[in-house]
Amino acid sequence: MGLQEKIRNLQEIENKFSASSGETLSLRAKRIEDIKRDIHLKLVEELSDVIFRKNISDAELKTKVSTSTQKMVFETDFPLTHEERNKIVTEIIDDIVGYGPIEEFLRDKEVTEIMVNNPLTIFVEKFGKIHKTAKTFIDENHLLRIIDKIVSKIGRRVDEASPYVDARLPDGSRVNIIISPLALNGPVMTIRKFSADPFTIDDLIRMGTCSRKLSDFMKACVKGRINILISGGTGTGKTTLLNVVSSFIPNDERIITIEDAAELQLNQTHVIRLESRPPNIEGKGAVVIRDLVRNALRMRPDRIVVGEVRGGEALDMLQAMNTGHDGSLSTVHANSPRDVLSRLETMVLMAGVELPVRAIREQISSAINLIIHMSRLKDGSRKIIKVAEVQGMEGEIITLQDIFVYDYSAGMDEKGKYRGETKPTGLRPKFLSRLHDYGVEVANATFMVDA
Repeated sequence: MGLQEKIRNLQEIENKFSASSGETLSLRAKRIEDIKRDIHLKLVEELSDVIFRKNISDAELKTKVSTSTQKMVFETDFPLTHEERNKIVTEIIDDIVGYGPIEEFLRDKEVTEIMVNNPLTIFVEKFGKIHKTAKTFIDENHLLRIIDKIVSKIGRRVDEASPYVDARLPDGSRVNIIISPLALNGPVMTIRKFSADPFTIDDLIRMGTCSRKLSDFMKACVKGRINILISGGTGTGKTTLLNVVSSFIPNDERIITIEDAAELQLNQTHVIRLESRPPNIEGKGAVVIRDLVRNALRMRPDRIVVGEVRGGEALDMLQAMNTGHDGSLSTVHANSPRDVLSRLETMVLMAGVELPVRAIREQISSAINLIIHMSRLKDGSRKIIKVAEVQGMEGEIITLQDIFVYDYSAGMDEKGKYRGETKPTGLRPKFLSRLHDYGVEVANATFMVDA
């Protein structure tokens, strides 16, 4: 037998062994998953009186579940290694005490979004890209149990009468849930994760979200009590930037934050946090953002920070900005700074007040000073792509002037990442004199176009 033939024979044997070994490992993994599923269902049945008690602490529940799980794992007939037993116990504790199969994604700092499309389909976002995972829930009841755990902790509910809800996790991560009959393929849960350590402006500069010049300018605008709106599409980083920009507010000012689900993490000493409330089971008792904005005006605020403006509260916020509450901050969904103005007009009309369009535009032009627009680019990165000053009215039109614009001309590198940064246009905003009156100076170099 020649050397080439021997090599071919050895390769064939190796391929057969690899296929057989892979098949064996796959069958073993499936068997272990079946064991875990069986133990999980038995535990839910045996400990139902404990698991569904509202007043039991996580530590107490974890002890009971851990003890019962270990006993059941050792009683199984299938031979398991020490590592496999520990893995089953850990995953079942996560399933019952924690947040099930998404627990590991909540711990993973690289995961920024978790998307549960149904009990058997879970996607995650990493570095701006979406990936499908191999994790699944046991069944629909398992997913509903996790959902109930999330919403009940903050006094909210989700059922057939109220089949969708916005909630939050203890770390501030935003949760949206929608169930049957509105979701046809099973309960859908979307979690926008928030970092345990809030991003700082240095983090945004390092990630390329903004430049050093732009960060200095934003800091000066906040200290100089400029009214700022942060705009962009879904998932562009508006709330993250709002959190960072809010950190520039001086520590001696009284700040009131108003949100649907409290996410902002401000470190100042004088912060009042308000959160809207959905209607109760009888459809009564709802407290919307607009109610909270109006109430906040009676709470002697130095600054009002609204998590997102999406309805009639826009009118109350504009009036607040025009009646001495300078330095207010908020976010709004829009495709460009110009679209922000159109959306604000529409939202003011949603307040149900009959106002001529010119009067609305005059309110907007005198209330809003600066629009910071964000976008998520093709490479998954989030950037501030435009900063525009609202200069006032010219006839019937609100005029905007771009102060900073993202430079797309730098192109992309060999890894498909954008090279550009947000650069000054060379134009200086009209409100610099107002900043000067507040004792805030902005260096001329901030607006100089780099050669």
